[in-house]
This record gives sequence, structure tokens and C-alpha cells, in this order.
Amino acid sequence: MRQSKFDQRIRRAEDLAIAYPFAAEILLFYKQVVALQKSIYSFQQAANRNRAANKLSRLAGEHLDFGFLAASFPTFLSAVQGIAPAPIAQSARELNARPASGWSEQFSKLLFGEPDAQQINTGAEALLLIAFLQPYAEFLADHRDPTNGVDGLTRVCPFCTSKPIVGVLRPEGDGAKRSLICSLCLFEWNYDRIRCPMCGEETVEKLAIYTASQFPHVRIDACDTCQGYIKTVDLTKNGLAVPVVDELATLPLNLWAQEHNYVKLQPNLFGI
Repeated sequence: MRQSKFDQRIRRAEDLAIAYPFAAEILLFYKQVVALQKSIYSFQQAANRNRAANKLSRLAGEHLDFGFLAASFPTFLSAVQGIAPAPIAQSARELNARPASGWSEQFSKLLFGEPDAQQINTGAEALLLIAFLQPYAEFLADHRDPTNGVDGLTRVCPFCTSKPIVGVLRPEGDGAKRSLICSLCLFEWNYDRIRCPMCGEETVEKLAIYTASQFPHVRIDACDTCQGYIKTVDLTKNGLAVPVVDELATLPLNLWAQEHNYVKLQPNLFGI
């Protein structure tokens, strides 16, 4: 039986927690978060089973189903309290104690295109909000209008306008094609290989690549023009990799980038 994408993420987190003990704690917590996200996605899927999914070309404010979100958020927060480290569990309790009317503005900031919305809130609260909204946004992205084409120059998600979290190289002919994965809705779109996803720089000499023998299938793509970087997962070297999970697990690459004064294009779910 073909695994769902959530099951693939869970299995990959388990495997990488064994392979990379230094990242085990964060990966095993992520595994539990993904299990909750799978339930939210399935709930949304079931709610739409008897009606045609709305084919959106782009996520916008009027698409907020606050009734669905408000009904699901307390259950999510309660579940997190049982699996999360103490600071995150405390934040979940505090969020759950707030009136539901106060959640709407926070949901809107993260879902509907406010610039750098994912970086407005930091820490445990941001993690909880993004982790909860991600499967909701992912469901909508999975049912987007496929006729809305994307060129190879778009630096933010063409569906929800969030920044990419990781790049991907997939086999194509005798080489590989490049794509980017959204940090919020996880939509994947094609992007030119020789182009900075931060500023659009195309000069090869200004586009630095760093690899480490410990992670032969993951690399740093950095730009000496804007000093930004993103990780890229090369599926031509490891077809078992799951980009959003492998990005999270390869923490030493972040340290190399920081030591060389590069700034990550978009922190991941855990703010790293």
C-alpha cells in the first residue's frame, strides 16, 4: 500500500533520528506533530468529501474557514500538551485559555499574505500556530487550480505567497530539475537552477554551494550578493529523502552557514 505523504514524513523522521542522534529529540517531536497534522488534513478531507473542493488559484483572506479552524484548534492544543517539551506545552495551555475570537487575527496573519508573517511571532507560539495551520493550507494547496501555471522565476509560493523552506533536485533526463517547497502550505513549484531564490542573482560566481560528507544529498545554496541561503535536497543522490524532514535534520549545515555570515531565507517549523 502506498504511504500517505504524512506517513512518509513520519517514517523519515524515525529513520533520521537513528542516523543523526544529535537531531533525534527534534525529529521525534516533529514525528508526533506530523501525526497531529495528518489528523487535521484528514478531518478537512472528510468535511469536503460530499462537495467538490474549491479550486483556488491563490489563497486569499476570504478563504478562511474560521469555523473549521476554531473547532479544531483546541483539540490540537490539548494533544500538543501531552507530547511537547515543557515550554511548548505551556504555550499551548496559554493559547487554549484565550477566547476563540482572538485566534482569528493570528490565523489571518499567517495564512493570508502579510509580509514575513511567519516571522512576526517567534518561539513556541509561532510553532503551534504554523504547525496547526500547515495541514489546512496544504489541503487547499493540494486542491489548487492546476491551470494556474508557474514560471521558473517566482521566488515566493505562487499559492500562499510564503517563502520557500527548502529546494529540491529531482531527476530529469540526464540531469536534474530544481523546485522549491513552500514553508507554510508545502506547495512545490519549479525554479531556475542557476538563480538565487532570495534575490534573483544569476551570476554563477556569486552563487556558492557548500556540501558536507556527513550529508552527501543535502547542500547549502548561498548567495554572495544578498548573503542569504537555502538548503537543497538532491533526490538524484538519495531517493528516500523527504525534503522537509531532511532539511530539519541537517542542523550542522546551518552552523556552517552562520559561521560564514549567511542568513537563512526562511526558518523552519522550529525556528531554525
